[in-house]
Amino acid sequence: MEINLLEKQQEFLKLLQVQGKSFNTVKNYKADLQCFNVFMIDKQQHLKIKAFTSSQVQEYSQYLDKKYDSSNSVRRRVQALRLFFDYLMAQNLFQDNPLKQMAVSPKVLDNPEPTPFPEVLKTYQVLKRRVQNSEGLAQIVNARNLVIFHLIYGAGLKVSDMAKLHFSSILKDQKGFRVLVEHPKRDPYSVPLPMSFNADFQFYKTHYLQFLKKEELEIQELLFNANPYKILAGGLSPRGTELFFEDLRKEIKSDMTAKSLRQSCIFKWLNQNTNHTTIKEWLGVTPSYSLELYLEELKKNPSGKVYKDIQDQE
Repeated sequence: MEINLLEKQQEFLKLLQVQGKSFNTVKNYKADLQCFNVFMIDKQQHLKIKAFTSSQVQEYSQYLDKKYDSSNSVRRRVQALRLFFDYLMAQNLFQDNPLKQMAVSPKVLDNPEPTPFPEVLKTYQVLKRRVQNSEGLAQIVNARNLVIFHLIYGAGLKVSDMAKLHFSSILKDQKGFRVLVEHPKRDPYSVPLPMSFNADFQFYKTHYLQFLKKEELEIQELLFNANPYKILAGGLSPRGTELFFEDLRKEIKSDMTAKSLRQSCIFKWLNQNTNHTTIKEWLGVTPSYSLELYLEELKKNPSGKVYKDIQDQE
């Protein structure tokens, strides 16, 4: 039976959406798979296939090497196609994954590009003003966004980690709060939050829970998705967080993303002489993860990489 690549790719992309992948992630997978489609057409093959042979795998490898200078670009497109063929195998449409025969070069890590500290501080001030100058649901949304800022710059959380948090994930300790991060395939860990988180979180929690009670909503998640009129659901998808940053960039005239703000947090910890093992634990990475690129950037421009906790500036 011939497989219609376009139809199966659409099914695969919809599955990624259901699994909670962000809008940009799904868009990138679509672009990576389209690269394979262009290759098939260039080779005068239609987009209905019965098999993908080892010789075709080799041709595709050579095609990517000629088309892209970056080994990371090649790696991403191979990985996307490999996952797509895994999906076809799960549907019993392929017996083996032909892409497993295709070797790619090791991933090359890009140099970190953190948000400069003046922009980090300005962002916090903008978010605080938004809370102070709003009311009702708009104020709760603004307070939620301030909590998001603290979770990334204060605790180095990834967008995917924040999407799964509950109120029970915020733990009280003697010095303030910690955030508990839980993963299905590894042990949970907690990260301390800065003192500036305390009052902002208490304000958010009080007003958010009051609103839920008034609206008779039962939501356990720390964050939520809303339109201007009502809360739609508990939890905030990675795409929802991306939309928040898109809106923020327009106001502060910055290139800030969740990733660049998280990298700023890593430089903050390095400036505070936090033990490297501890930093890796807080980032949720393996002990073999290297901070060398961050240390090199710190040596090159130490005055431009001075990051502090927000409360040091208030």
